[in-house]
Amino acid sequence: MSSSRYFTLKETRISNNCPECYSNDGIELTFKQKLTENSFYKAITADIINEMQCINCNTEIFPIQWTDDIESVVEYQKRALQPKPKSIKLKPLAWLIIIVDVLLLVGIILFSTGVLSF
Repeated sequence: MSSSRYFTLKETRISNNCPECYSNDGIELTFKQKLTENSFYKAITADIINEMQCINCNTEIFPIQWTDDIESVVEYQKRALQPKPKSIKLKPLAWLIIIVDVLLLVGIILFSTGVLSF
């Protein structure tokens, strides 16, 4: 029931030559960060991926096709990237379960010490 998806952190165009069509104005570099969500929480993880696509020839450029120039630009963009911090946000169902557990624990402790009796 858990779902993971990636949201876009940064999109930038780089002016390197495309390995497929050799145009120098159509490469788009996208950085994405992972968001995990289920019925109890929503969390942003530290997992970051990058995708590169040429807008002119409409092809995805995989890391094996990168030239040294493209690789240095990607490394520079990675260093300049400011990812969202890792975080977790509990949903109302999780808060309800925590509150019920705490109340149940307090009731058991009070009953076992003799403060509360039926």
